[in-house]
Amino acid sequence: MPDFVSDKPTAGLLAGRRVLVTGAARGLGLAFATAIAEAGGRVAMADILAERVNESAAALQARGLDVVPFQLDLNDPASVQACAAAAIEALGGLDGLVNNGAVTDSGGRDLTALDVPTWDRVMNVNVRGTWLMTAACTPALRASGRGAVINLASDTPLWGAPNLLAYVASKGAIIAMTRSLARELGDASVTVNAVAPGLTLVEATEYVPQHRHDLYRNQRAIPREQVPDDVCGAVLFALSDLARFVTGQTLAVNGGFVMH
Repeated sequence: MPDFVSDKPTAGLLAGRRVLVTGAARGLGLAFATAIAEAGGRVAMADILAERVNESAAALQARGLDVVPFQLDLNDPASVQACAAAAIEALGGLDGLVNNGAVTDSGGRDLTALDVPTWDRVMNVNVRGTWLMTAACTPALRASGRGAVINLASDTPLWGAPNLLAYVASKGAIIAMTRSLARELGDASVTVNAVAPGLTLVEATEYVPQHRHDLYRNQRAIPREQVPDDVCGAVLFALSDLARFVTGQTLAVNGGFVMH
């Protein structure tokens, strides 16, 4: 397998880096996995959508990119442990972890309509899943000598998006966890940063009402829709040696809707 297969400016930026991306079957996760592989990385693509992640990985492999698919259920601690172990074994170690996998579920309901099972599922997948996956990968990241964790947050807790309480709370927790993890893992030179995208045009946001899309587009400093490629640069930067002394930070990538 070549070091990298790309004519993009980021080609070779992550040459040889071994990275696990969760929620990689589609949307932002697939965009991240693609960009990392195009930058020379070796990518473990994990998702609960087993057939879809296999198809996505096969398409990238057909382009000569170094990716391998895995099934992962972030709501199941045993699945998290098994996926991390299998990915680390397949890649021969781990230099980066992109905690992208998440669920929304609570969209469109106010706090009185939100039910306990929905709240628990969002917290279990988004918060507990991020903790467990990071913990499972920590020994390998420490051994790397250049480990990097990127937690996908959201700009929703930065501006207080309404009628999305469980998701907003979970992503606020991700930002707080990022700071704590940065201090816990810094002694091994493992960086931990959060990337907080704005509303992005992906399958997972198709349910979002048009007025919310309009709100974002019209109030951004760069007044257009956000697409997955807009977020990839921040993730590549945080995984690379360019960010070796950047940790515990939250980078809002939303065209200036929130300036954090």
